[in-house]
Amino acid sequence: MDAAAILNQTAHRPYPLPPGPWVMSQTWRDLLFAHWPVNADQVRAAMPPALGPYLDTFDGSAWVGVIPLRMFDVHLRGTPGIPTAANFAELNVRTYVTVEGKPGVYFFSLDAESRLAVIGARVGFGLNYKFAKMKVSTSERGQVEYSSVRKERPKPAEFVAGYAPESAKMLRATPGSLEQFFVERYCLYTSHGPHIGRANIHHLPWELQRAKATIKTNSMAEANGIALPDTKPMLHFAKEMDVLVWPLERGS
Repeated sequence: MDAAAILNQTAHRPYPLPPGPWVMSQTWRDLLFAHWPVNADQVRAAMPPALGPYLDTFDGSAWVGVIPLRMFDVHLRGTPGIPTAANFAELNVRTYVTVEGKPGVYFFSLDAESRLAVIGARVGFGLNYKFAKMKVSTSERGQVEYSSVRKERPKPAEFVAGYAPESAKMLRATPGSLEQFFVERYCLYTSHGPHIGRANIHHLPWELQRAKATIKTNSMAEANGIALPDTKPMLHFAKEMDVLVWPLERGS
């Protein structure tokens, strides 16, 4: 889908499109949303002090997500993608915050198999990207086999899993649902000392599927100082999403 078609659909957003032009486009594929409820004080202690007060909770808990995916066609507006930074596997660990009425995502870490993507995201967006050795394959039936081993500190930070959609039925996040809490967020937040940065994004509403997963190894949250509970995570799958990204707004 082209950018004009994406920008033409905005009714699902919780607030208007940001001013100014978008600067980057990318496509996300084969996403597993694996979420665990975690004590809010524990999550807040692992966050930058500037963002801790803005932590979101649902049913009395903060939620930590470990999300493996594949990135495709990542490029700056008006330029072709750099081959070694346009298509790569990525794995993020995240929680949720709302600042100035705008619900968004805070990434504890993002691991990627592209060194150029890691450097670019650190410099351009101030994100905590790490280089990892990754391997991803998808079968004709949609089963994804995913492995990631971080090559930078802090480690160990490893994730090995197989996952797939559980049924063909699509799920739209309804207002007030946990699914909406997880995915219908249109910015990311960073912290630079006492200052909070925001980068806006836009895409169509998520179409999720219930998912099944066998998670064999997962030390991603632990590497960020968070102990996940010994319970089954909430699992959702999304096949593909085209995304537009605006530049980082750095707080004063």
